Amino acid sequence: MSVGLKKSPSNGLDKHLTSDEQQAKVNELRKLIGPLPDKLSIYCSDVSMSRYLRARNWNVKKASKMLKDSLKWRLEYKPEEIRWEEVAHEAETGKIYRSTSIDKHGRPVLVMRPSRQNTKSTKGQIKYLVYCMENAIVNLPPGQEQMVWLIDFEGFNLSNISVKLTRETAHVLQDRYPERLGLAILYNPPKFFEPFWMVVKPFLEPKTYNKVKFVYSDDVSAKKIMEDLFDMDQLESAFGGKGDISFDINKYAERMREDDKKMSSFWTRGNPPLESPQPALTSAPIDSINLGSDSDASDVEKTDCSPYQGLELEVTFPGQQMPDTNFGKSAI
Repeated sequence: MSVGLKKSPSNGLDKHLTSDEQQAKVNELRKLIGPLPDKLSIYCSDVSMSRYLRARNWNVKKASKMLKDSLKWRLEYKPEEIRWEEVAHEAETGKIYRSTSIDKHGRPVLVMRPSRQNTKSTKGQIKYLVYCMENAIVNLPPGQEQMVWLIDFEGFNLSNISVKLTRETAHVLQDRYPERLGLAILYNPPKFFEPFWMVVKPFLEPKTYNKVKFVYSDDVSAKKIMEDLFDMDQLESAFGGKGDISFDINKYAERMREDDKKMSSFWTRGNPPLESPQPALTSAPIDSINLGSDSDASDVEKTDCSPYQGLELEVTFPGQQMPDTNFGKSAI
């Protein structure tokens, strides 16, 4: 089965550096990036730079390229400026939403239900996914960088699979939000999904696909994964928990509008983000920033991409077309 993906050359082994060595890498990367305007300087905290370095196995040159591409994307796409009213129609069926519960590590939980796709505009879908990612990041507790994805396969069928479309989805999630995924739970995926996953798996970084867990409600050993991760009294009953919480678009809209208010202060110097960035760098005009064009990554704004199945999962929706693109590799 040929899917036109680029196999990862990585052996999946991470470099183990001391804290001093890691800081030296961060300092080197910061020097390569140079001065940035306010929002981007806040984004480029030491913690954020460390994520890009980890995604590139502490190779400063590769991390610099990846980070510069992300900064250019953020300048153009302005993900932090997306507000609920712009994407509310995408959320009506509960296809993606941030749960009210967290896992036992304090990580926010994004629930995804691919069978509930309700729109055809891939541009709108990717915008909603970006909104959900930014929202989850704003709600990270101090000291936590990652989130958990709970993907419910109820109602999922063969028509929901499209490798071609998901390549761009993975590009956005892997390259724009590296090291943000802590774990992805595939809950009750149909049997026909497993061979598809085995085709995709070799094209992913080992550190990425190792974050994906298949969980079946009738499998006792798999259920232990859920019990170890979540407070079962709070977890939604759809995932084997005892919580009777169900998605309510009106209540969710209220939550998101309140979160939108937090978003504004999150990206100002007066209220720095939870990742405790370094003191702001000297501001520079956007056109003078050293973000040299050294990437062939596609422009998200100009390319149709589904916001959907995620991350390393290549699950998408029928009836959508997109230009053929390469599937770049990085860890989430």
